[in-house]
Amino acid sequence: MRIKAQIAMVMNLDKCIGCHTCSVTCKNVWTNREGAEYMWWNDVETKPGVGYPKQWEDQEKWKGGWTLGKNGKLELKAGGKLRKLANLFYNPDLPSIDDFYEPWTYDYETLTKAKLSEHQPVAQPISQLSGEPMELEWGPNWEDDLAGAPETARFDPNIRGELEESVRFEYEKVFMAYLPRICEHCLNPSCVASCPSGAMYKREEDGIVLVDQEQCRGWRYCVSGCPYKKVYFNWDSGKAEKCTLCYPRIEAGQPTICSETCVGRLRYIGLVLYDADRVEEAASVPDDKDLLEAQRSVFLDPKDPAVVEQARFDGIPDDWIEAAQRSPIYPLAIEWGIALPLHPEFRTLPMVWYVPPLSPVMGFVEGEGSEADPDDVFPAIDDLRIPIQYLANLLSAGDEEVVRHVLKRLAAMRGYMREKNISGASEADIAASVGMTPREIEDMYRLLAIAKYEDRYVIPLAHKELAHELDEQQGSCGLDFAGGPGSCAEPATDGHGTNGGGRNEAFYAMKAELEKVGGRVQAPNVTFKSKKEVELEKKAREVGGQAQTTSVTIKSKKDFQSFHLKPRGAGA
Repeated sequence: MRIKAQIAMVMNLDKCIGCHTCSVTCKNVWTNREGAEYMWWNDVETKPGVGYPKQWEDQEKWKGGWTLGKNGKLELKAGGKLRKLANLFYNPDLPSIDDFYEPWTYDYETLTKAKLSEHQPVAQPISQLSGEPMELEWGPNWEDDLAGAPETARFDPNIRGELEESVRFEYEKVFMAYLPRICEHCLNPSCVASCPSGAMYKREEDGIVLVDQEQCRGWRYCVSGCPYKKVYFNWDSGKAEKCTLCYPRIEAGQPTICSETCVGRLRYIGLVLYDADRVEEAASVPDDKDLLEAQRSVFLDPKDPAVVEQARFDGIPDDWIEAAQRSPIYPLAIEWGIALPLHPEFRTLPMVWYVPPLSPVMGFVEGEGSEADPDDVFPAIDDLRIPIQYLANLLSAGDEEVVRHVLKRLAAMRGYMREKNISGASEADIAASVGMTPREIEDMYRLLAIAKYEDRYVIPLAHKELAHELDEQQGSCGLDFAGGPGSCAEPATDGHGTNGGGRNEAFYAMKAELEKVGGRVQAPNVTFKSKKEVELEKKAREVGGQAQTTSVTIKSKKDFQSFHLKPRGAGA
């Protein structure tokens, strides 16, 4: 078991009002510049609909994410190295600007300088790419509130099979839900695996997926490789860009800008601990419907003493472990199981999860003229205006029972709290009917309904002080394993070391060896020399002499301690 920490997010779709505040603030902070006009790292889509970019969920078209090969192992849906090499200069699976939208502005000068006339002046849309007048045909929220549903909603990839025949976009049967989307910062990111130049990477300390702008060569395979289409190409810089999860804010213990400004307070951010050694196994289960439970099994209970001990051994600080114990993500996704991942069938193990909307079913039960028993909400789950099958295609790889179970728990929470507030009695039977205790129901209510800022966002400060340990290695070593050129892992053999790291690296290498074997060094003797001693030897060789240095040969744990733990200023 190898424990790592991951920053994760959960969104409660019942509380999203579709105001796009998150989208606008993200746009103003991150992509309000040339080359990024068409980028919306955060967007809010109306479902059903084709989304942004068009039909991003259709991986038969875009070839994003992973698939299982004939040998049962994970393979990129877009193909491996040979296929990418053959199409290196023309990516056949790349979305065009028309699939996103052509960004535009307006000729506002027409309005400010127009002379008095009989007709009101009109600002004509101007393309931000070509600078030419254009006709508006599509936009990032063109389908807002089902605006284009009669024409476009039938192309929603989630409407398929029997659902395609049953769904009718008539006024009396129409349904909709808002779906805010950002980068999923997956545990098994296909964008990282797709990049030919190795510019995409997942941060070791918190799991945030970023793009190295210096390393990026603009091949754009990350764009097509991401099944959520949350990697974009900046036409001005020639580099890939994506949602950064506002990592400067996260490092300072603050939530992302989209979460900070969310009007509905629907977002939760926290830390989860997971077993990195089981990620590939979880993403490789044969049945798509088993992917949800497989991913849940990767997450570890942060309150388990064995997990805490192993996390400390793997270098996770105590305050991060404590933050994981207070995180809202673990109870929502694991303990109560009411949060679900977006399209788990893509096999990327996404880390932005969603609580499915329940409001339409409660409106059906409690609405005017309804003959349904308000105390018996469970039969109405299947009469939800948003079909169970649609939510299942969106959040559970088509497994309707998973979504039905979540909606029943949410309905039970409402029924339990209503009885408690009206009659003052605690209906334990309601909680028991969905496999929960009254305490769990009340905790779930507090987190979903009345949680404070500090309950929704539990983000530990980044330990930037640890980065200073790498200062002596900067520019001198690039590999963290022994045997390669510029390796950082081999102990130094002279004052500067074979890798230019100096005594610092040898100290940590020898310390690790001593801890591994209980104090007995099972390696060749290592001689340490100070920088001054090395300079003396160099000068002595230049004049044909021999410098009198005080080299120390480490042969035992006692020698190691006497050399490194001696009082400051003491002789060698």
